[in-house]
Amino acid sequence: VINSVSRDGRASINIEFNLGRDIEAAANDVRNAVSGARSRLPTDVDEPVVEKTDADAQPILWFVLASTTLDPIALADYADRYIVDQLGIIDGVARVNLVGARAALRIWVDTNALAARGLTVDDVENALRTQNVEAPAGYVQSNERDYQVRIARAFQSPEQFARLPIGSSQTPGGAVVRLGDVARVEMAPEETRRLFRGNGVDQVGIGIIRQSQSNALDVARLAKAKADELSRNLPPGTTLTVANDTTVFIERAIERVGQTLVESTVLVVIVIFLFLGSLRAAFIPAAVIPVCLIGAFFVLALFGFSINLLTLMALVLAIGLVVDDSIVVLENAQRRIDELGEPPTIAALRGSKQVFFAIIATTAVLVAVFVPLVFVGGYVGRLFIELAVTVAGVIVISAFAALSLSPMMCSKLLRPARQETKLHHFVEKVLDSVRRSYRASLIAAMDAKAVVIGLFAIVVLGGGFLFFSLSSDLTPAEDRGVIQTFVATPEGSGFDYTSRVMSQTERTLREYVEAGEAQNMLVIAPGFGDQGTNRFSSGMGMLFLAPWEKRHRPGFQVEGELNRKLGEISGAVIRSRMLSPFDTQGGGGVSITLLGSTYDDILPVANRILARARENAVFMNPRLNYEPNSPRVIVDIDRERAAALGVSVQAIGRTLEATMGQRRVNTIQDNGEEYYIYLQAERDERSNIQDLTNKYVRSDRSGELIPLASLVSYQTVGDSAQRRRMNRQAQVTVIATLPGGYPMGDAVNALDGYARQEIGDAPIAMDYVGATRQYKQSTGAIGFAFGFALVIVFLVLAAQFESFVHPLVIMLTVPLALAGGLFGLFLIDNTLNIYSQIGLIILIALAAKNGILIVEFANQLRDEGRSIREAIIEASDIRIRPILMTSIATIAGSVPMLIAHGAGSESRLTIGIVIFFGMAVSTLLTLFVVPVFYDMLAKYTRSPEATSREIEAYDDGAAQAAE
Repeated sequence: VINSVSRDGRASINIEFNLGRDIEAAANDVRNAVSGARSRLPTDVDEPVVEKTDADAQPILWFVLASTTLDPIALADYADRYIVDQLGIIDGVARVNLVGARAALRIWVDTNALAARGLTVDDVENALRTQNVEAPAGYVQSNERDYQVRIARAFQSPEQFARLPIGSSQTPGGAVVRLGDVARVEMAPEETRRLFRGNGVDQVGIGIIRQSQSNALDVARLAKAKADELSRNLPPGTTLTVANDTTVFIERAIERVGQTLVESTVLVVIVIFLFLGSLRAAFIPAAVIPVCLIGAFFVLALFGFSINLLTLMALVLAIGLVVDDSIVVLENAQRRIDELGEPPTIAALRGSKQVFFAIIATTAVLVAVFVPLVFVGGYVGRLFIELAVTVAGVIVISAFAALSLSPMMCSKLLRPARQETKLHHFVEKVLDSVRRSYRASLIAAMDAKAVVIGLFAIVVLGGGFLFFSLSSDLTPAEDRGVIQTFVATPEGSGFDYTSRVMSQTERTLREYVEAGEAQNMLVIAPGFGDQGTNRFSSGMGMLFLAPWEKRHRPGFQVEGELNRKLGEISGAVIRSRMLSPFDTQGGGGVSITLLGSTYDDILPVANRILARARENAVFMNPRLNYEPNSPRVIVDIDRERAAALGVSVQAIGRTLEATMGQRRVNTIQDNGEEYYIYLQAERDERSNIQDLTNKYVRSDRSGELIPLASLVSYQTVGDSAQRRRMNRQAQVTVIATLPGGYPMGDAVNALDGYARQEIGDAPIAMDYVGATRQYKQSTGAIGFAFGFALVIVFLVLAAQFESFVHPLVIMLTVPLALAGGLFGLFLIDNTLNIYSQIGLIILIALAAKNGILIVEFANQLRDEGRSIREAIIEASDIRIRPILMTSIATIAGSVPMLIAHGAGSESRLTIGIVIFFGMAVSTLLTLFVVPVFYDMLAKYTRSPEATSREIEAYDDGAAQAAE
C-alpha cells in the first residue's frame, strides 16, 4: 500500500510492504526511485529523506524534562546537547525523538523599515547567505610547517548578527544599513506556535523508539538507568522523569501470565491427585509438565521466538493439554493392574501400546489444528505464528513424554488398588459410582436416539444463533493504562484558538492527576499528525493512569467520565479513547477510504456517507480527512506587468514566503551545535490579508522597489489543507470514533453498508486503513484458518482411521464445543475477536480428542469380536475416567484465566471463557452423542486392524497357493 500526504511546503509518502518482503532490498529500491525523481523536483527543495520504520515504530518510553530555572528554549537545548545523544547510543535504541522548543535564530523583519531604506527581503537573505560563511581558503606553506587557512564566521550570536551589513541605504548619504536597523534578532523556538505541557508546566518530551529486533523491556530498563545517571548532573531546579512507559503494561502482563501459568499448573496437579487419590500416581502425569515446559523453551529458541505475552499464553493453554496423554497411559496401565492382575511393568508396556494409536491420533489432530495459523497472513497472523508453533511444539513433546517417560514411571510407581490408601479407595468408589450411573444413562440414551439427536440439533442450532448474534471486534477492550484525548477545532483555526481549548482540556485532565487516578498527563498542540505543518486545528492529550492495583476503578470508567466532562467544552470536538494495541492511525475509531481519479468525483459520495454516519448515534464525531473548507488566499500575479517591470515570479514568491511565512536561510553555530536561521516578518505585518500587498520587490532591470500591490491580486477561497493519495489515486477517508467498549465489527459493517449503497455504480473504489484494515484482514484470516483447521483435522482423522465415517462421528463433537465456547462469550458479553477465535480453533482439537478416545477403543473391541453396540458401550464405560480426568484438567487449567485481573487480563479472560465453557459443554454431551452416532454409523465401517488382518490373511493364502 502506498499512502501520500501533500501539504503546503511539505509532502510525505508512506510505503507499506508485505511482511515477507526483504526490508533492506525494499529500502534500496525506494532510494533508487527517489533519486530518479529528484531531477523533477524544484531546485531549492530540501533533499528527500528515506527512512525505514516498523509498523509499531512508536516510542516505548517517554521522558519529560522540566525546570524551574531554565526557559523552554534552554531546556530543549540542554536536552538536545546532553541527553538525546546519550540515550541514542543505548543498545537497542533506533531513534530518540525530541519534542519541545528547539532553538533557532529568528530574524523578525520590519518590511516598512526596509522599504524606507530602499531595501528588500531579498537583500537581507542574500546578505545572510554571502556573509555568514565559514569556508576553507587553502594553506600557508612555509619551509617548516603548513597552516590551514579558514574563513571564520564573524556572526555567532544575535548581537553580532544585528551588526551584519545588508547594504547601503538609498537615502541621501547612503549609510550602511545593518540587520539590526531593519529587524529584531533573537534566539527563539524554531516554531513559536507549539504547545507541550505536562502536569501544568512547560516541558520537553524525549521519546525512545526501539530497534525492530530488540527487547522492549531491556531497552526501557537501560534507558531508565541512563536517565537516572544523567539526572545527577542536571542543572538546579531541573528534573528528568518518566512520563509514560509502555513496557510497564508488557512487564505487568507477563508477570500476570506467569502467575496464571503457576496457578494453572497447581490446579491441574490437584485435579489429577483428586482423581487418582494417590500422590505416587499423581506424580507421573505431573512430572510431564516441567519436561514439556523446558522443552517449550527449546522450541522457542529453535524458531527464534522470545518469551513474550503470546508465547507465555500458549504455555498456559498447553498446561491442561500436556498431561492428557500421560493421564491416558497412566489410567490404562492402572486399569490393567487392577482388572487383569498384570504386574506394573507388563501393564505399563501393554497399556501404553494399547493407547498408542489414540495418543498419536490426538497429537496429530492437536498439531493439525494449529497448522493453518502458521499460514495466516497480515500483521495479526504474524503475531499468532508464535502461539501456534509454541502450543504445537509442547503437544508433540508431551506425546513423546507420555509414550516414554510415563510408561517407565508407571512400571516403577504404580501399585494394585488393594495396596493403596483409604483416599484412593474412596476415590475409586466414587468413580465406580459415576461409571455405573453413566453406563445406565448411556444405555437409556442408546434406546432413545431421537432424544439425543434432538438435543444435539438444539445445541448446534443454538451455537449457530449465538455465532451470528455475537458482535465482532479486532481485540477485546483492554485497560492499557493510557487514555488518549483527541481535540479537533474548526478547520482553519489558528494556534491561539486551539491553545485556549487545550488549556481547558489540560485543566480537566489534571483533575485525575490531583485525585491520584493518574500519574502524569500531557497536552500537545498541534497533534502529532500535524507536527511540522502549518495546520493548527488539532491537539492531543495523554492521561497516564496509575498502576492497576492502585486504582479503585478500571480505566474504561475513567474514559467514560472523561468524555462526559470534555464534552462540555465548547468550540471543539474532543474525544478520549483507551490506547489500542492495533490502532496504527490513532483515535480508536473506524474508517473507510474512497479512491478515485479526482477529489471532485469522490467528495459528493463521501459527504453522503458522512451524512448517514452522523444520523447514527453510535458514531462519535464522524468526519472526513479531506476538508475543502479550510480558508486559503490565492495570489494571482500579473505576469505581463511583472515581466515589463523586470520582476521575476520567483522573487515575488520568495518575498511572500520570507515575510508571510518563514524561510530558512542559513545556520548559526554555538558551542559546537548548529541552529537554523529563519527569516519572517513581524506578527503585526502579517495579521491581515491586506498585508500581502504591503511588501516590495526589486526590479532586476531598474533596481527600483516595486510594490506588490501593483503586481498581484488575491481572493479568499476554501480548500483542503492537505491532499492524500492511496495507491496513486485520490483518497478521501470517512472516519468516526466509537464509544469505549462498542464492538468494531458492528460499526464497520454499518459504515461499510452506507458506503456500498452510496457508491453504487460510481467509478469509486473502497479500501480500509488503520485498525479497520487490521480488523478486516484478521476477520478473513481467522475465518480461513478456522475452516482450514476443520478440513485438516478431518483429513488427518480419515488417514488414521482409514475411513470417512469414523472422522465424521468424532467431528460431531466440534459444534458442541463451539456452542459451549460461544455461550461463554455470551454470558460475559464479550465479542468474536482474534483471541476468542483462537480459543474456538483450539476447541476443535480439544473436542475431537474425547471422541478419538471412545471411537478408537470401540474399534479395538470390535476387532475382538464384540458387536457394535457392545463395543461402544464398553469403550465409553472404560474411557469415561480418562476423558473426565483430561477434560477437567483442561478446564481447571483455564480457571486462572477466568479470574485474571490486572494488565492484559481481558485477553486471557476471552480465551479462558471459551476453553472453560467449550470443554464443559463438549465433555458432557460427547459422552452421549458420540456413542449414539457411532452405533448408527459404525456398521458402514471396518477398523484399520480388521483390514490389516484381512490383508495379512490374503497374503498368507496367496503365499501358500504359490507354494
